[in-house]
Amino acid sequence: MAPPKIVVPFYSTYGTNHAVALEAAKAAEAAGAEVRLRRFAETAPMSVVEGQEAWKAQYDKMQDLSEVTLDDMVWGDGYFFIFPTRYGSAPSQVRAFIDTMGGIWNEGKLVNKAVTASTSAGNVHGGQETTLLSFYISVMHWGSVIVAPGYTDGAIFEAGGNPYGYSAKAGEFDDAGKAAVAHQAKRLTEIAAKLSA
Repeated sequence: MAPPKIVVPFYSTYGTNHAVALEAAKAAEAAGAEVRLRRFAETAPMSVVEGQEAWKAQYDKMQDLSEVTLDDMVWGDGYFFIFPTRYGSAPSQVRAFIDTMGGIWNEGKLVNKAVTASTSAGNVHGGQETTLLSFYISVMHWGSVIVAPGYTDGAIFEAGGNPYGYSAKAGEFDDAGKAAVAHQAKRLTEIAAKLSA
């Protein structure tokens, strides 16, 4: 049986979600997946990005990574989306890409793909759960299969106990968080393998 193909598309303003994405990609590979790590295109004006030193530094740090494409989405058997919360929803950079997916959605190319997600916010009640739940509504429209971590491993409890997907406090991604992300990536890989068999 061919290894499942997992796409890890992420958006990161200051680096937390980039670190989470690297961990997710590593864990999916360790679980036997073929992985594509991809970043969402930056849609904020460069004058805004360059106006914040930390944002510009992170933008520069990611330039060696390819931007996610519709071809990546068609290629993948599963996706681990990673992005910060923006007022209780996915950031505009992520939504802008999702809004281009109508063609492949209409052709049924997202049906039965496994999907999980992770997010972050500046504080523990900064909209993480709402962000993941609102994102999963799009996934339901695609006909994809949501693979939330649930309470399927002790690592979920150790990292704060979010059953919808790992959520970080911005700037804080510790060993407990890494273990939760690794479990979530492994679970995604296992379910994607079953769905694509």
